Amino acid sequence: MTTNGEEKRWKFAQCFGDKGDSDDITEADIISAVEFDHTGDYLATGDKGGRVVLFERNDGKKGCEYKFHTEFQSHEPEFDYLKSLEIEEKINKIKWCKRTNSAHFLLSTNDKTIKLWKVFERSIKVANENTSNSITGRNLFIPKISHQDNIVAAVPRRIYANAHAYHINSISVNSDSETYMSADDLRINLWNLDISEQSFNIVDIKPANMEELTEVITAAEFHPNQCNLLMYSSSKGSVKLADMRESALCDQNAKVFEAHEDPNTRSFFSEIISSISDVKFSPDGRYILARDYLTLKIWDINMESKPIQTININDNLRSSLCDLYENDCIFDKFECLFSGDGKSVMTGSYSNNFSIYNRDTKDEIPLQADKSAFKAKRLVGNQKKMTTMGRNGKREDLDPVDFNKKILHASWHPKDNIIAVAATNNLFIFAE
Repeated sequence: MTTNGEEKRWKFAQCFGDKGDSDDITEADIISAVEFDHTGDYLATGDKGGRVVLFERNDGKKGCEYKFHTEFQSHEPEFDYLKSLEIEEKINKIKWCKRTNSAHFLLSTNDKTIKLWKVFERSIKVANENTSNSITGRNLFIPKISHQDNIVAAVPRRIYANAHAYHINSISVNSDSETYMSADDLRINLWNLDISEQSFNIVDIKPANMEELTEVITAAEFHPNQCNLLMYSSSKGSVKLADMRESALCDQNAKVFEAHEDPNTRSFFSEIISSISDVKFSPDGRYILARDYLTLKIWDINMESKPIQTININDNLRSSLCDLYENDCIFDKFECLFSGDGKSVMTGSYSNNFSIYNRDTKDEIPLQADKSAFKAKRLVGNQKKMTTMGRNGKREDLDPVDFNKKILHASWHPKDNIIAVAATNNLFIFAE
């Protein structure tokens, strides 16, 4: 449990999104990906309408505020005529490449196709008639070129297509800045950023007979500084750490991190809630953070026997798993984050709530990304919200849980304590 002082250290700083919480939000407006670049000076969001919006840090204002930089249509809806399948334009993931010049490069993907975008400033020049340069005796004028404006342009430099038979759930740029990987339900492919025609299959868990399928890949990420190491998680609740130097296929000889469940607590929902929705390396690469439906687990990559820390997230939902199964919320995929210094972790929940956990002090800082909540706080003033103490000593809010408002996607600034949080169609910035 936190003290009020710790909660007050984090404050709501900014919100992008113009429709508020009304019912006229279209599906296309819902944010589906959030990602800071390596400097933290730029922030990208992707939405279900296939758009990517970039924000840049606003140095002219105090604090951490960001301002709009540019927007472009990354993906369009497609139709696979061979499989009679509609392919949504929804952006599943965005990853920035490390910057080497004045231009930005970033990868965005929908279910099937990955694109490498170049974003850069382009100068607009206009030709004006220049009377001072007329040539004597002739009506010949040399135009004068003058700078009129700068615009931010986005062009697709590479399109990496036709390599995935199943939905792409992850992309991760390697620390060598030359390669990246993309993961779908059953395979992980390795790409060279400069070559879009071919990729190498490095993980393949597809069984010879699909009726024997028992698990799928749910997330994958490269180690932050060792370019030969990668990890991927599965729907069976395991995380595998693999070394590309050991074999061409990395699903063999991998380290397996898996917490074994108490047989006495096993139920119909056990397998579903143990499925890992997201994994992240700590910034130094020593620890792994894994999020399943009800817990966050932190693993030391040198210890496979058990997690060094388990944080319960949605304990109050354990009694409602049947309802959550019926309304499909039990399949929600929450992301998880390490702070830039690796000392804190963060993940989201329902009612637009999310929490920051300090790994050393074990303190939890609950926050909410909700415009209506901010308005209510202003109206109520200093009036306390009704809370009660739960069985585990943590406070429990008496407000009913709103399962339509969920914090699935977020990103933590790589250097500062700034968090960007997607709540439906709004982007919230919180700062310490």
